[in-house]
Amino acid sequence: MKKKETEEKEKLPPDEQMRLDLYDWIQSLMVALVICIALFIFVVRVIDVSGSSMFPTLHNGDKMIVSNLFYKPKYGDVIVFKTDTYDPNKALVKRVIATEGQEISLDFDRGVVYIDGKPLEEDYIAELTKTKLDFIGPQTVPEGHIFVMGDNRNASTDSRKKEIGMVDTRMILGRAFYVAFPSGDMGWIN
Repeated sequence: MKKKETEEKEKLPPDEQMRLDLYDWIQSLMVALVICIALFIFVVRVIDVSGSSMFPTLHNGDKMIVSNLFYKPKYGDVIVFKTDTYDPNKALVKRVIATEGQEISLDFDRGVVYIDGKPLEEDYIAELTKTKLDFIGPQTVPEGHIFVMGDNRNASTDSRKKEIGMVDTRMILGRAFYVAFPSGDMGWIN
């Protein structure tokens, strides 16, 4: 069928051929634009990092690619979420430390985080966890919730703070998986 259309098109005057080619290009661009818009609405988002609570993993001003497609939170994931009790207009970026059913305790004297009685090996943090905020533990993460902390532990407002507390998994906007800008920070997020 394409061959027949091409042959018919070649019989047309040059200005008519050019008009049809232009129409094809515009149609192709519109389809590509609709696909891109749908992709960024339903599959991925670009979210800015604001602040230093995730340093050294993320820096203020980084632009991350975030997706919630088929996402189930697990330890170590860097996520973006909202909370009604802290700042409902602001998306927060933190690392998942514990998921539902796990017990979390913190030894602020030694700076160690324990999950189910075992110390975490946290090579991603800026410094040991010395800031208590409002945390009283040990605590067990309730069903449908997670416990999150920033990588810059002593400069992070996270689940240790009463206004954030355990994060409802329905409030998660997605998992951050790639820094897209600036170019010096580009790369996969671990």
